[in-house]
Amino acid sequence: MNAPYAPTPAPSPARTRNPVGSHVRVAGGLAARGLAHAREIGAESVQVFVANPRGWATPAGSPAQDEAFRAACAAEALTAYVHAPYLINFGSHTEATTERSVRSLRHSLRRGRAIGARGVVVHTGSATGGRDRATALAQVRERVLPLLDELTHDDDPWLLLEPTAGQGASLCALAEDLGPYFDALDRHPRLGVCLDTCHAFAAGHDLAAPGGTKALLDELVDTVGPGRLKLVHANDSKDVAGAHKDRHENIGRGHIGAEPFRELFTHPAAEGVPLVIETPGGQEGHAADVALLKELRDGGGPGL
Repeated sequence: MNAPYAPTPAPSPARTRNPVGSHVRVAGGLAARGLAHAREIGAESVQVFVANPRGWATPAGSPAQDEAFRAACAAEALTAYVHAPYLINFGSHTEATTERSVRSLRHSLRRGRAIGARGVVVHTGSATGGRDRATALAQVRERVLPLLDELTHDDDPWLLLEPTAGQGASLCALAEDLGPYFDALDRHPRLGVCLDTCHAFAAGHDLAAPGGTKALLDELVDTVGPGRLKLVHANDSKDVAGAHKDRHENIGRGHIGAEPFRELFTHPAAEGVPLVIETPGGQEGHAADVALLKELRDGGGPGL
């Protein structure tokens, strides 16, 4: 396990390649609370929920908060993303779940457009009820492709597939799994990838090994093509590589360590790709992780 790292309190240099930020809470107002938290931790990118992440409700939101959020992000050069609810699973054998998944994801995509989000992140799901992968992917195609075809406006968000840590009958965990998933969706032009570093590590990509991060990103590009990586969830891992456990740790405090993130910043596939953290520790922990990632991005950090 890598030793903790305490970043210096001085401001990081001006951003060069990758905006760094955090998932932010929006209870109390999308703009009023979410943006305040982002500013407090020095975020350059933000991710939000626009619905209860563990429910099926599809709230309309506040037009005033939406416009304030969108305007502030534009004025402050903040890149914004929406994370769709966790219950969504287009590989489910239960018709009620798939129907609710359609409504929920459509809601997140429409709300994403309303707030100026660049992308909507959705977990790739699993094949439940003992069904095989081919059957589940056929259902993914049937349910998701029409939603992608609805993205006809210039300011519509990308749909960003987030592979999981490989628990159970996961449809997509390793980079190679994205190939069949993309094929099922005709490699739609509005389809992208959100890479979660903890998930990838847990699924078996050893980012901590020499050259491990480069190997993962090379494979990702080979599988889905260049330009499809649109967002990185930058999370360290409490567990070892291949453990199939989705337990996030603060940057540099887990089994991935800080150096693989420095390697990520220098890879061509990550050129200009924003990072958001989903790490423990509340505001203090988030501020430390954002500061550390900025230092790694700008050539500083542990060991230098």
